[in-house]
Amino acid sequence: MITLRKIALFSLSILLVACQSAPKHAVVTHQQAVASAHPMATVAGLEILNAGGNAFDAAVAVSATLAVVEPYSSGIGGGGFWLLHRASDNTTVMVDGREVAPLKASRDMYLKKNGEVDPKASIDGPRAAGIPGEPAALDYIARHYGKLSLAASLTPAIRAARAGFRVTPHYRQMATFRRDVLRRSPAAAASFLQDNEVPQLGYTITQPELAATLQAMADKGRDGFYRGEVADKLIQGVQQAGGIWTHKDLHDYQIRLRTPQVIHYRGNTITTAALPSSGGIVMAEMFNMLSQWDWQGMSTLQRRHYEIEVMRRAYRDRALYLGDPDKVNVPVTRLTSMAYAQKLSADIQPDKATPSSELPGISEQPGGNHTTHFSIIDKDGNRVSATLSVNYPFGSCFVPPGTGVLLNDEMDDFSAKPGTPNAYGLVGAEANAIAPGKRMLSSMSPTFVENKDRLAIIGTPGGSRIITMVFEGILAFIDGKNAHAIVAQARFHHQYLPDVVQFEPGAFSAELQEDLQFMGYNLRELDGPYGNMQLVILDKRTQAVTAASDPRVEGAAQVE
Repeated sequence: MITLRKIALFSLSILLVACQSAPKHAVVTHQQAVASAHPMATVAGLEILNAGGNAFDAAVAVSATLAVVEPYSSGIGGGGFWLLHRASDNTTVMVDGREVAPLKASRDMYLKKNGEVDPKASIDGPRAAGIPGEPAALDYIARHYGKLSLAASLTPAIRAARAGFRVTPHYRQMATFRRDVLRRSPAAAASFLQDNEVPQLGYTITQPELAATLQAMADKGRDGFYRGEVADKLIQGVQQAGGIWTHKDLHDYQIRLRTPQVIHYRGNTITTAALPSSGGIVMAEMFNMLSQWDWQGMSTLQRRHYEIEVMRRAYRDRALYLGDPDKVNVPVTRLTSMAYAQKLSADIQPDKATPSSELPGISEQPGGNHTTHFSIIDKDGNRVSATLSVNYPFGSCFVPPGTGVLLNDEMDDFSAKPGTPNAYGLVGAEANAIAPGKRMLSSMSPTFVENKDRLAIIGTPGGSRIITMVFEGILAFIDGKNAHAIVAQARFHHQYLPDVVQFEPGAFSAELQEDLQFMGYNLRELDGPYGNMQLVILDKRTQAVTAASDPRVEGAAQVE
C-alpha cells in the first residue's frame, strides 16, 4: 500500500547540474605512506622508501612481497594495473601488466561437446592461465620510474620467500577453499599446504624456488623470467600438465602504457584505469549519470536508488561493449560522453526500480574475490595506486615444478560463451571473447581522486564488485569522510545480471530494505563482508597524510 511516508520519500525536486573540472593544485607533502593488504608488504614498501627509493621503487617492493605473502591474491604468475603519477613533471600513466591469452588459445576452448561452458576448465589447472605480465611490469617501472635498481627493490620479497611468513586465519580460509585443487599440483601443494593439508595457524610458509625465480629477475630483469632457465621450466611444467603455453608466448609478452581515464565530477578530478580495465568507462558512465541530479539534496533512500540504477546501466554496457582496445573497437568517446549519460539516465524513474530485463542487451543464460591493492605516496608527491591479481583464490592452483610460480586463472575473465556468467557472475559479449594474444577484460580500478582541498589514492580487490566499491569510496571521499571511515563503510553492489542488489550485513537498515523492496528491488544480504580497500589521503591544506587499510582483512597502513 502506498503511504504518505512513501510519497514523501521523493518529494524533493531533481535538478540538473553542470559537471565541473577540478582546479589544478600542486601536491606537496612531507610525509610518506603505504597501505597494503599485508603488513609485511607495507613494511617492505617503507623499507625501500627509507633506503632512498621513491614511490615507484616502493611499488615494485610491495608488488613482489605481496606475491610472496599473499599467494591467494596476486603473484608474479599473474598481472595487474599500476597507476603512476610522477610529481616532477605532473605526468600520470597506467602501466598495463595484464595477462594475455596464449597464442594457441581459441574462442571455444572451454566449451564441452554439447556447446555449454565447462566452468572448471577456465579456473583450475594450467589451461586456465594467461601469460603473466607482472614480471615485465616490475622491470619496466624500476627502469623507467625508479631511483633504485630492480634488484634492490626485490630484496625484501626475496628475503620473505626464503625466511617465510606465518599462516593467518585468512590464509587458512583461502587455502581451505582451494585445498583440493592445490593437491592436484604437487609443486603447489608443497608450497602452500602442510603435509597436503591446510596449514595450522602460525605455520611458516617458505618458498625457496620462488626466491630463486625472484633472484633471477633481480639479476637479469625481465629476461630472468621470460627467457632462460626459468622460462624453460615454466613451459615444460605447463605443457607436461596439459597446458598450451609456448616459449614464443613468453618471449613476445609486452606491457602496454595506457592513458588513464579521467572523469570530472562536481569539482573533483577522478583519474582511473583505462581499458582493458572496465573500471574507468563504467565509473565515467556512473558519475556522468549522477551529475544529472541534485545529489546533495537527496535522502539516503534516493541516493541508494540512483546509485543502483546507474550501476545497472553501466554494467550492462560493460557486458555489451568492452574488451581489449588493441583487439576490438570500443566506442569509448561515445560511452563516456555526457550526452550518452543523459540518454542512459532518461528512463530512470524516481520511485521505481528498472528491471534489468527491460534494458536492451544481453540475456542471462542459465548456468571471487581474490585480487589485491596497495596505495603509496612519497615525500616528493609521487604516488602509485595498483591493483594486482591471479583472479580466483590461488589462481589456477598450479605451480610449474622448479619455479615456485603460482599461475593465474585469468582466462576465466574472458567470455567463454556470450551471455554465460563467469566465476563472478559477470556476463560478456563478443568484445571480450577469447582470442590468441588478447588481453581479457578486467574490473581492477586503481584510482586517484583530487579536488582543491584533498587527494585520495584508492583501490580494492573484489572481483566484479571492485568498480562499485571504488565508486562508493569516491562518493564518501567527496562527502568529506576520512580514510578510516571510507574503508570501513558497508558496501552494496549491482552488476546488471543477475538482477539482484547484493549488500554486506549492516549496509541497509531494516527500514531501507523495506523501502527498496517496495520500489521493486530484489535484495540479497551476503553471508559476510567483502573487499579489502587500501587508501591514502593527503590534505593539501595542512600537508597531513592519513592512510587506512580495510578492517575486514589483515592489511596494514603506515604513515611516516
